[in-house]
Amino acid sequence: MILSTENLTLSFGGLVAVEDLSIQIDENELVGLIGPNGAGKTTVFNLLTGVYPPTSGSFTFLNEKIEKKNTYQLVRQGIARTFQNIRLFKNMSILNNVLSALNFNMHYSIGGGMFRLPSYWREEKKAVEEALELLKIFQLDEYASWAAGALPYGKQRKLEIARAMATNPKLLLLDEPAAGMNPIETEELMETIELLRKQFPISILLIEHDMKLVLGVCERLFVMDHGRLIAQGNPKEVVNHPQVIRAYLGEEEEDDLC
Repeated sequence: MILSTENLTLSFGGLVAVEDLSIQIDENELVGLIGPNGAGKTTVFNLLTGVYPPTSGSFTFLNEKIEKKNTYQLVRQGIARTFQNIRLFKNMSILNNVLSALNFNMHYSIGGGMFRLPSYWREEKKAVEEALELLKIFQLDEYASWAAGALPYGKQRKLEIARAMATNPKLLLLDEPAAGMNPIETEELMETIELLRKQFPISILLIEHDMKLVLGVCERLFVMDHGRLIAQGNPKEVVNHPQVIRAYLGEEEEDDLC
């Protein structure tokens, strides 16, 4: 097991955004976290990445309790994420966007960086090679010198994932990666996610509203509504669970969500 939460709760005054959430994710597993808008899904990501400390409850990552750690510490431990709204450095080159995520893993002294000693150039060369290799995996290497903002939308999403992967995560949190994509871009995203699983030993927790994508890649689903977990298990069974249908549609319907 790579991640486990136990009764994880977050309150903002009288508003309970996440309530008694207990989930588990195994190594090399791809799990979906779904639910209607306002269900608390992104808030869960913010808890898992140190943006918010939990009001109560706990979670462990690789068998270590980590709910009191800061975001940068969690990145170093192996948790990376993307965002609903793409957060690239759009005026920087694609290569430099990836290099920005490799910076924390570069090893040279302050003096080495200030005076550009050989240790600095060795680390810089190594980082550029790693960044270009990642871009090649994501089929973005030919655009390495482009400004990130010049990429088509779908490729910007791929770049954001590539940048997250540059931190060498063990758990990747993808927050609505298909948001704003057309069907062709969504198909390419599915291929990218499958590529990730083949190329890297990684677990993925995916928030997504596109049910075709969810059912196409996820092995298990967690469903939230009003901050609470209401269903979990096999994707085909979960999306047809009466309580899940009520959460999405407001009442039971005979038609399947999928």
